[in-house]
Amino acid sequence: MKLFEFESKNILKQYGILTPRGGIASNADEAEVIARAIGKPVVLKSQILVSSRGKSGGIIFAGDAIQAQKAAASLLGSTIKGNIVNSLLVEEKLNIVKQFYTSVAIDREARRYVILASTCGGIDIEELARKSPEKMTRHWVEPPAGFGRSDAEKMVSRLNISREDVTKFASVINTAYKLAMDYDAELVEINPLAKIPSGEFVAADARIIVDDNAIFRHPEFRERSLGRAEDTPREAEARKQKLAYVDLDGDIGIIGNGAGLVMATLDLVNVFGGKPANFLDIGGGAQVEIIKRAVQLVMSKPEVKAILINILGGITRCDLVAQGIIQGLNESAVKKPIAVRMMGTNEGEGREILHQAGVHSYSNMEEAAEQVLRL
Repeated sequence: MKLFEFESKNILKQYGILTPRGGIASNADEAEVIARAIGKPVVLKSQILVSSRGKSGGIIFAGDAIQAQKAAASLLGSTIKGNIVNSLLVEEKLNIVKQFYTSVAIDREARRYVILASTCGGIDIEELARKSPEKMTRHWVEPPAGFGRSDAEKMVSRLNISREDVTKFASVINTAYKLAMDYDAELVEINPLAKIPSGEFVAADARIIVDDNAIFRHPEFRERSLGRAEDTPREAEARKQKLAYVDLDGDIGIIGNGAGLVMATLDLVNVFGGKPANFLDIGGGAQVEIIKRAVQLVMSKPEVKAILINILGGITRCDLVAQGIIQGLNESAVKKPIAVRMMGTNEGEGREILHQAGVHSYSNMEEAAEQVLRL
């Protein structure tokens, strides 16, 4: 789950990392009030869950409160990279002496956290790593050992900065790591981490992504997880119904039990020349009601021309799956062709239920995939 910049900065502040003075505005008048209270030039930042907002016009600087009001009026309600701007973070414009970068992220290939630090912030970090690797340092965390202040100082000392900056930079990095562990974060990124004339380090921008599977440990995000800003309307509805669903841009609806099986089904449809319209995993041991809701959800997508359902029955009973499919078809306002690959527990009973309802079923994945494209 991605957090908005203002949410990320609120967490940073709780951990003692400095952030610019500012506040959230949902209309132009609120932006003016915040800017007037700051009493100096400000920056208005669109609160959307995409990167490179500045390059797309989502960040505007204003010299005073009146300019801030006008800028807010132009930003609010606008669409940036497909996202409607509903709120703005209005902050003081920092006088930046030097920009740094740091992040704590999961390196999935290494199966551990990796911590990055650089003396060049505010730019594409992947490009920096390729062109100027000497300006970046990395530390892979050994899970049993963890990561502490001395580790942070050791990695930062490889960079060409003063001893005072090493101490302050290391403190921020160490704190970011603690935050990542506390919040089950997949990513904590501060870019840029700005050094201001007083010598203090301030988080000018920040991103935090919390692991979806750990939301139960963070009740403050529970409601937010049911309706995320980046969700499509259908994804939001699926989340409320506790279905693992992702919209894709094809026209073949996909339903299966188990993430691996669903992914294999997506690949198979691609191999046969089709384009999947979605990913939907009903999970193991799914009951009739869940399957019915899954069918109705995929049926409701206008782009879907036909649906492929791929079930490998273990703890999932094929007869219950068949009942759910039929109920979903009967209760859907729109009817679309369905091909079902079904094998495993109570396979015979399930096939018979589908046969009586006129739904094609197969025991072979390839045959079902070919058939759904014909349908």
